[in-house]
Amino acid sequence: MTPTPKTVLYVRCSTSEQTSAHQITQARDAGFVFDDSHVITDHGVSGVSTKLKDRDQGKRLFDLLQPGDTLLVRWVNRIGRDYMDVKTNIESFLRRGVTVKTVINNMVFHPDHVLKDPMQIAARDAVLAFMVGIAAAEATAAREARRAGIDHVMDSANKADKYRGKKPGFDRKTLEAVLTSLAADAPNISIIARDNDLTRQTVMRIRKNPLNADTSLRKWGL
Repeated sequence: MTPTPKTVLYVRCSTSEQTSAHQITQARDAGFVFDDSHVITDHGVSGVSTKLKDRDQGKRLFDLLQPGDTLLVRWVNRIGRDYMDVKTNIESFLRRGVTVKTVINNMVFHPDHVLKDPMQIAARDAVLAFMVGIAAAEATAAREARRAGIDHVMDSANKADKYRGKKPGFDRKTLEAVLTSLAADAPNISIIARDNDLTRQTVMRIRKNPLNADTSLRKWGL
């Protein structure tokens, strides 16, 4: 007996904070019908670094889908690492007789035996190549934006560190202890340095300009 065609939703959550619930709800709100048992979720998987066939549930997806089934994804970039991986995977599913649909924009890519007309197949392939290319370009832009953001933060931190100067080798409690000792009659610099685990030069700088020492601690939030 021929098995009843099924719709399988594939969900990729790239971070531990993401869940499949949002993508499942979005798909059902868009009118797609599928059983909970046919929701395949990959957790904590980077779409940039991991091919679909190398993901735990990606392998299961290839085993589960049969001719006549429908693969549903939020967008084409869910099922591949890069342009070639996405394109190769979708073409593999189409050759298997699986229809691929997207929740966003409700794109539909039918297998050859459904379309039959060579012109329709050519049009499908052209649209597929275009959409996969757009997804790849968006992924590249997102990576570059993240990299730019990280570089900006690091650059700002470096500039802030330069503005603050060298981090003090003592905390506020130590500074107060040193100042108390220096206030005594005939203070011994070497003993003060030893007792506070500081160098004699540091203690002498504090004695020479305690205000600078205090300002330095404030710049570093100490």
